[in-house]
Amino acid sequence: MSPVRDRRRSDQRARLQAMREGGQPGQTSGRTRKWRRRLLRRTPIAIAAVSAAAGSLGAYAPSQTAEDVGGWSYETNLKTNPNYTRMNAALLTTSERMRKALAQEEGMRLTVYRDVAGYPTVGIGHLVLPEDGLRVGDRITREQAMDFLAADLAKAERAVADVVGNLKLYQHEFDALVDLAYNVGEGTLSPAKSPALNRAIASADYEGIAQELDYRFADGQVAGGLVHRSERRAQIFLEADYADVRPG
Repeated sequence: MSPVRDRRRSDQRARLQAMREGGQPGQTSGRTRKWRRRLLRRTPIAIAAVSAAAGSLGAYAPSQTAEDVGGWSYETNLKTNPNYTRMNAALLTTSERMRKALAQEEGMRLTVYRDVAGYPTVGIGHLVLPEDGLRVGDRITREQAMDFLAADLAKAERAVADVVGNLKLYQHEFDALVDLAYNVGEGTLSPAKSPALNRAIASADYEGIAQELDYRFADGQVAGGLVHRSERRAQIFLEADYADVRPG
């Protein structure tokens, strides 16, 4: 990796850490600034299933190739390719990398259970609806889980397109907002429930948007899983880095 890219990533991480801690880059903090990343191993089935279904759930953005989303080449392409620019959100769909990250966060559970907020949930974080005809303890197939995922992602994508309006986004910025809608519900993005987020969108304040991706409460309590997911979401938005942020 070049010294320039090292320095750029260091600056990005300092900015992200400062936003998380309410300070400025370079300030001393009690929290460690070194994150050790590891891929979650508890959801290999979910990740494999999402990868297998990727073709049916969406496509890369126009002018974006498979190499663009394959790792560091994606970040390089994002910064240097004049053909890859921020786009209207209505033209974007969730990337495969985001689907995999989402599967890591949610896992795949084929038996209906109650999530941390007490809501019946199944599959890859699907909130059970009355029309699903499911109760806690009922089982579904993997195919049903993937159908739920496709439908839920489509709803989240529409919600993001609606809330950002004419604001153009990079693929990774769109992905982070989709994860927010998927995780906390499309309605949470509304001006009534997220006024600061909507103000940042209206003023095209991308760093301000990143600050408003932090949702960590479930049923009035801070949930550790939501804290890490919020950190990962901001990291995706700011750095196009989809890696897990949990300490190893």
